[in-house]
Amino acid sequence: MPARAVRGMSAPPEVVFNTATDPARASAWLPEALRADGSPPAEIDGDELRARWSGDADWSAEIRVDPADPGGARIQLELADGNGGPDPDQLVDEALTNLIREVADNLQAG
Repeated sequence: MPARAVRGMSAPPEVVFNTATDPARASAWLPEALRADGSPPAEIDGDELRARWSGDADWSAEIRVDPADPGGARIQLELADGNGGPDPDQLVDEALTNLIREVADNLQAG
């Protein structure tokens, strides 16, 4: 069963989405099973700010970033593991925490 988490962030949705889908930044936030080869997401819909990854052992992740007031973003992440590996609820929470940190680092660098 997939695990889902939602967080808000005070960063523009496009910045959050571009950081999330940047293959160079994936290792900083995606669970290992989804970032093993450093490849980009399997599917990207830039207009809807949605992306999907597929990985080893039936892992998948889908992110959606929506605008939130005032000028922030609402991030929804869903992780699924078909093999019953590590606790998906903990992984989805850790992944979002790491993504938010990565976005903040990206904003400070730029």
